[in-house]
Amino acid sequence: MSRIEDLSLNHITVTVDEDAIATVTLDRADKRNALNAASVEDLIAIFSLLPRAGVRAAVLRAEGPHFCAGLDLVEHHAEDRRPEDFMHICLRWHEAFNKMEYGGVPVIAALKGAVVGGGLELASAAHVRVADAGTYFALPEGQRGLFTGGGATIRVADLVGKARMIDMMLTGRVYQGQEAVDLGLAQYLADDTEAKAYEIARAAASNPPLSNFAICSAISHMQNMSALDAAYAESVVAGIVNTQPDSRGRLAAFADKSAARVRPTSG
Repeated sequence: MSRIEDLSLNHITVTVDEDAIATVTLDRADKRNALNAASVEDLIAIFSLLPRAGVRAAVLRAEGPHFCAGLDLVEHHAEDRRPEDFMHICLRWHEAFNKMEYGGVPVIAALKGAVVGGGLELASAAHVRVADAGTYFALPEGQRGLFTGGGATIRVADLVGKARMIDMMLTGRVYQGQEAVDLGLAQYLADDTEAKAYEIARAAASNPPLSNFAICSAISHMQNMSALDAAYAESVVAGIVNTQPDSRGRLAAFADKSAARVRPTSG
């Protein structure tokens, strides 16, 4: 399967515009976009296909006032799963989020409202996160007698640090606004998160796809390596990316001073 329109989806929709920007929409607003098992399978199907479908960047958004309230606790309670059953559910969450982080297509998350529990795990798998003043981040697993199962110990701890993540889980501490950005839970604070997310997606999509693939895949892989192995891997990736045909015109423009210069933004 190589056509997005052929995907059979349950709770998530995906469209692609004329600029090869995909819009991936969480569509369970009545459940605050909580992720049930079917939603996770949707994510796996979508993010497995996007790199092979010519998509140059993706915006992850949600219907309704909230981005994602995390694991569908109603489904979880009703299913009364055995430990090994829930372990396999967690592995599917990891599969979905790994497809996002390591797939090589820039994923920009437009956040709003609740980004809680598994919703924060989902957001942390995106490469860029845009929040607004009302977006709030929390890991309330401790208060609910739960433990994270979708990668928070990997990605959220990497964003905010081990001690802060432990505090969030023990106490239910909530972060929002500029404080959340300063901690790394989001990189941008904007009045209109979707407009900003599309702006970032279009900027990323203007880069050569091979460069974006390396940025949105190789860096994460290298973070999992020893320093010595990462140095070797970085050299190999740089050797391939920095000699690609798509770079030649851009390098020529830099050499003849016709390329745009890197300048700080005003204000």
